[in-house]
Formats: sequence, C-alpha cells, structure tokens
Amino acid sequence: MRMSVLDVGSKTVRLMVADTGSGVPLPVHTEKWKLRLSEQLEPDGAIPEQSVRQLVRAVSAADATALRWGAGGPMAFATAVVRAAPNRLDVLRTVRGETGVRLCTLPGEVEADLTFLGARRWMGWRAGSLALFDIGGGSLEVAFGRGRLPDFAASLPLGAGRLTREFLADQDPPSEEDLRALRRRVRHQLRDVAARLRWEGPRMAVATSRTFQQLARLCGAAPGRQGVFVARELSRRDLRRSLPRLASLTAAERARLPGVSEPRALQSLAGAVVGHTLMKLTGIKTLTICPWAIREGMLLRCVEDGGSWWSEIAQDSDVEVPMGMIPAQSRVVAPETGAESTK
Repeated sequence: MRMSVLDVGSKTVRLMVADTGSGVPLPVHTEKWKLRLSEQLEPDGAIPEQSVRQLVRAVSAADATALRWGAGGPMAFATAVVRAAPNRLDVLRTVRGETGVRLCTLPGEVEADLTFLGARRWMGWRAGSLALFDIGGGSLEVAFGRGRLPDFAASLPLGAGRLTREFLADQDPPSEEDLRALRRRVRHQLRDVAARLRWEGPRMAVATSRTFQQLARLCGAAPGRQGVFVARELSRRDLRRSLPRLASLTAAERARLPGVSEPRALQSLAGAVVGHTLMKLTGIKTLTICPWAIREGMLLRCVEDGGSWWSEIAQDSDVEVPMGMIPAQSRVVAPETGAESTK
C-alpha cells in the first residue's frame, strides 16, 4: 500500500511517497519544488498572484507524480506561510479549483501533534517523557508528552523566516541593536512555554526541521549524506559559541559554512537565536536531531487511526469547492521542469 503527503512550506513544496503496508512509512520517492513563498509576500503578508500560479503548477505536478507512483492523490497541507496570509482562502480555493487537490491549513498545535507522533515513533518508548521542538519558516512548534501524542502542544510566531523579515532585514550583517530586539522578542514569546517544560522535566529533548539539522551540522554533526541512522546531536554550548560568528557574517558568507544552505543562509541567524534561547530558558543542554517529522507523523496517524482521520481534517478545511467541480481528466498537470527529484 502506498500513500503520499504534500507539504507546502515557506521555502519549498515537498512530496513524499511511502510504502505503508508494514505500518512504517518507508519512502520510495521524494520530490521538491523551490518556490520560496515567504520571500515573495506582500507587505501585509498576502501571497501575490504570481506565487499562487507557481503554487498551482507545483501542486499539479506533485499530484501527477503521486499518481504515477501508485499512491493516489496526496494528503496536502500548508504551514504558517499560507495559514497566516490574509488571502489564505483565495489561495486554497484557487489550488483546489485548478488542480482538484484539497490543500488544507493545519492549526499550529495540530502540526505539533503530528510532528510529535513522528518523533515518538522514531525515538521509541525508551525515550520516556519527550520534548519536541520544530523551527519552521513562520512558526515554532513545541510539544511535550509521555505517550503516543503530546500532553501539551503550542505553536508560537517564532519562525526563522518571519523573525528575519521583522528584525534582521535592514542590514547584512545585522546591527547589535536589531539583534538585541530579536532576543527580547524571542525571550518574551518563550517565557510561558519554557516554564511549562522546566516544570515537566522531559527525559529527552528532540528537534526536527531543516533549521535544526543545519545548526547541528554547523556545530559538528555528521552530514546528511551519511544517512538517517547516524546519531546527531546539537549542544547548547556549541550553539552559543556559533552565534557570534553567524552574527558577524553576511548571508552570502554564512552560505559557505558547513551545513548552511544558500536558500536558508539569511534566516540561519534567527533560527540559531531561537534555538539557543529555547534551550537556555528550558535548561536543556543537548537536543537529539530526529529525521522523522510532520510528514511521517501524518502517514503514521492515518496508518494507525485509519484514513477517516484525514478525511475529517479535509472536510473541515477552509476550502469549500464542490468535489465534482474538476474532473480528474481535466486537471492541469504542470511540466516537471524545475522540480528536484531524489530516488
């Protein structure tokens, strides 16, 4: 049995096709389209028409790819960049109307729940009480729990891309004043969540997302080419030592550092500030990097709880387009040029 997930993020649109017959989501094909939606937003956060057209083409191509790999239509969701856009409903209706794919926006807390499930299944029950952190482009997801799903989950407006636009966009490298303002915002937003986690005292803390993966690589963790089964950690001490260096470099110079990709170089400093502040306020000294996150969590939730779970999410989504509006044979299928494929 094959299933697929489509993740519309701030930088990329990612498709994952996986075999799920064994109860474990084993990827057979992944593909991504670099749209960089967060870099094209209007001043009020709206997604411009040109970006919507790009998104439609990417979703069309992803849908066709999933069908070609025998997975059926993907479970498609968009994260904070679309969720926070004032024209969110228009974007989702356009995607649904022109591709037939029901693109949903999930509440941040639901994203945290699903990411926690993916991390729990990867780490196993031996991890005990588990704290989870995920820095995205628009939001930070935090969760804590002792079971399969978290007892506590929160989504905060502390995404690396969002904070970069708000605090670090005027100068490159940024000024000390801008950095101080950023740190104040992060500390203020994290205060209550950090207090809860200190009270809970998690046995293990894990981090997902490209931001944490790249920070771990910057601080000496093994490169991604060595595979997902290599243990990777990020220590608070190493991250603190890296902060002055990141702050002194331009985005172009950061892109030459180990693990820092060119598309994420600009926001790497904000991500590091969030990560270090989070670890400091919670008293966590080491994070374990987990390769499973929200996409795996979605597949696991459907495998373990049945497909009706996603059907309910889709039916409650923001989009109200009649199911029969677009026959399958008339869907727009975008050319695959510009897509990046790994098999």
